Amino acid sequence: MFKKGLRPGEDRPEPSVRVNQRIRVPEVRLIGADGAMIGIMTSGEALDRARSAGLDLVEVNPKAAPPVCRLMDYGKFKYEQKKQANLARKRQTVIEIKEIKFRPKTDDHDYDFKMRHIRRFLSEGDKAKITVRFRGRELAHPQVAQHLLDRIVADLKDEAVVEQTSRMEGRTMHLLIAPKAGAIPKPVPAAPAPVVPGPRLAGPLPVVPRAAPLPPPPREDLEKDKEKDDDDDEDDTDDTDAEEK
Repeated sequence: MFKKGLRPGEDRPEPSVRVNQRIRVPEVRLIGADGAMIGIMTSGEALDRARSAGLDLVEVNPKAAPPVCRLMDYGKFKYEQKKQANLARKRQTVIEIKEIKFRPKTDDHDYDFKMRHIRRFLSEGDKAKITVRFRGRELAHPQVAQHLLDRIVADLKDEAVVEQTSRMEGRTMHLLIAPKAGAIPKPVPAAPAPVVPGPRLAGPLPVVPRAAPLPPPPREDLEKDKEKDDDDDEDDTDDTDAEEK
């Protein structure tokens, strides 16, 4: 049974980077592990050098004449590449678009409340989409929504720039603003507090004495307890016989 994607008699495709025995060209230009040029030699001689040094022979430029190979620890090289890729992915800044909705008749209290949210979004490096939604006959007066958007842009002129001007879409009018470069400083993470070690006691640590085991009860007490248990058993037997009678 053949695997999916491979035809009968077809070999598995080689990886993009050829290593060790996969390098089948007659000659290579070899570079040492320290970056120094060694020279042109056969691929067998280069592979023997790599084995004697405990390294891998890696083809770094297959299009050159002859191809360029280098001595390196290929497993460590792949690990460092993956580590750098993960680090670069963590450093990427993801910009989100946060939407804030207004009404044409939004009062001053709601306006100030929503403006604080917009400023917080901009301070975090995100974009803000300002949307004004119409209801009923409010759609006949789009200039009211336009005045509201102009007011928002004027209040944020020192903190944001307009990326997309206002436009109508159905029963909404919206615009897109982004943080202005250099206007909002990025928060600097606080440095961790230094750990101050406590005073170290001189000499060995004190030995905590173990508690002494409790002594066993006297033999006389054990015999008394046994006699008492026997008397109780006899009383229980007498009571049982009286009930049966």
